[in-house]
Amino acid sequence: MTAYIQIDWLNKFIETLWPYLDKAICKTVRTIAQPIIAEQIPKYKIDSVQFEVLSLGSLPPVFTGMKVYNTEEKELIMEPSLKWAGNPNVLVAVKAFGLRATVQVVDLQVFACPRITLKPLVPNIPCFAKILVSLMEKPHVDFGLKLLGADVMSIPGLYRFVQDRIKDQVANMYLWPKTLEVQIMDPAKAAKRPVGILQVKVVRATKLKKKDLLGASDPYVKLKLSEDKLPSKKTTVKQKNLNPEWNEEFHLVVKDPESQVLEIVVYDWEKIGTHERMGMNVVPVKVLTPDEAKVLTLDLRKNMDPEDVQNEKLRGQLVLEAVYKPFKGDEIPFDPGNSSDVQKAPEGTPAGGGLLVIIVHEGQSMEGKNHTNPSIRLLFRGEVKKTKTVKKNRDPRWEEEFQFMLEEPPINDRIHVEVVSTSSRLSVYPKETLGYVDIYLSDVIKNKRINERYHLIDSKNGMIQIEMQWRTSS
Repeated sequence: MTAYIQIDWLNKFIETLWPYLDKAICKTVRTIAQPIIAEQIPKYKIDSVQFEVLSLGSLPPVFTGMKVYNTEEKELIMEPSLKWAGNPNVLVAVKAFGLRATVQVVDLQVFACPRITLKPLVPNIPCFAKILVSLMEKPHVDFGLKLLGADVMSIPGLYRFVQDRIKDQVANMYLWPKTLEVQIMDPAKAAKRPVGILQVKVVRATKLKKKDLLGASDPYVKLKLSEDKLPSKKTTVKQKNLNPEWNEEFHLVVKDPESQVLEIVVYDWEKIGTHERMGMNVVPVKVLTPDEAKVLTLDLRKNMDPEDVQNEKLRGQLVLEAVYKPFKGDEIPFDPGNSSDVQKAPEGTPAGGGLLVIIVHEGQSMEGKNHTNPSIRLLFRGEVKKTKTVKKNRDPRWEEEFQFMLEEPPINDRIHVEVVSTSSRLSVYPKETLGYVDIYLSDVIKNKRINERYHLIDSKNGMIQIEMQWRTSS
């Protein structure tokens, strides 16, 4: 069955997915190109050709027409008319005759009619695990090459030779029914969706061992589920206390109760330097009877190696209350057939409350005065969450998710988003702000989901793309 879809919608969809596609396609290009280059360069007395930089840039391709095939499988088949005048950043290092030169690809244009299959469709962003691409006819590819500022393609005969070689090579490899396969994510992991919520209450610790030479330790606890990329949950720090009480509750989303393990680590907080580990233990989710609260008294260990004699040393105990609450059949979040759906908040969410999810996608045109190593700080209701630092990048991509469990909808709240650059060396200017924006959350509560680009205040051209979702149990 054939169908036609709105091109405007598709182009916006591709623009949203472009960070994923750029990364995956460039990885595939490196894998495919290196063997071909290694086979060809001996003919021209060239020692080596390597990609120094390979990025497709920030401009995605534009679709001018589209035909879609509807099948019974978990896949989406499209045949678009595609044109792409991109701004890639491609630098190739060439070594020959004892010399080294850098060639830059410029003014890239592509016109093609590919068949694109997205499969299998999965419930997690970007909603598919693989891209299969075939060409229905030879593509038109146009670009320039610059060497030391000069236009290499102006050499008589070279332009036609390069064009024909590329078209023939690409056609031989990917003309239908041959296929290029681009792996986006592991299908086994991508297919996993949230199936329940693990509620953990950190009650107290007893008989912790002193770590500081002077006075008692300052303990706090970190909680994390294995196979979870989200940041660890943390309790507050209890100053100078070897028998601290917290009574603090946390919620963790479970995707695989048979394999996931709750990892618990107690640390001694230090004002300067690394926080020292005081002890740890783990709790497999599968040992918890669903919907049944359980009090756990755990002996703290140095590590989880049963053969390590250091685990025989007493390090104190930690008391937890835990309950695993699986979603019921009609509560399992996210319908893979509709990528615009917003999943529900976990069961156990306070009445009237919900889960605020912040997904930091990417930034554009970041520029520091002394260095550009951007990271994002999210400040909401006194809690600070941070992304990783992307070194030496004006157009960073983070693709990191953060969650806030709230007692009530944050209708009158706003979240402060700040872009910070941190020097990786000793510097007079170790940290500087690249811009910020305050985002009011009323639209998120009203629409359940927004995905927008925001201009940064105190930045010349800087922008960030942030997606926000409000999930409730109703």
